[in-house]
Amino acid sequence: MRINITARRFKLNDELKDYAENEVMRLKKYYDDIIDTEIILGWEKKDRLAEINIKLNGTKLSAHERSEDIHKSIVLAVDKLERQVKKYKGRRHGFEHESLSSMDIISESTDENDD
Repeated sequence: MRINITARRFKLNDELKDYAENEVMRLKKYYDDIIDTEIILGWEKKDRLAEINIKLNGTKLSAHERSEDIHKSIVLAVDKLERQVKKYKGRRHGFEHESLSSMDIISESTDENDD
């Protein structure tokens, strides 16, 4: 997984960079085929923003979070992406089962017609 981090309106220190990378790596345990990850961190008045975009096989998932603490914003955004990745994986897994079960039905009906 390739990770790109952008800081808007502040200078990114190594501690925050490592923290964001480690949090995003949690997503790997739910889905291995994450191709690219973009983390955008920003400051607006009192709020700290975290936007995380991940690219899967032909699909993009995105999460935006805003709070008073940048670490909290990162965690909330990653949690939101975890739910999205689980949902995506479930949908994808469901489609594979549907296609296999429909093939079984077709093959059973052709076997009955042969008799």
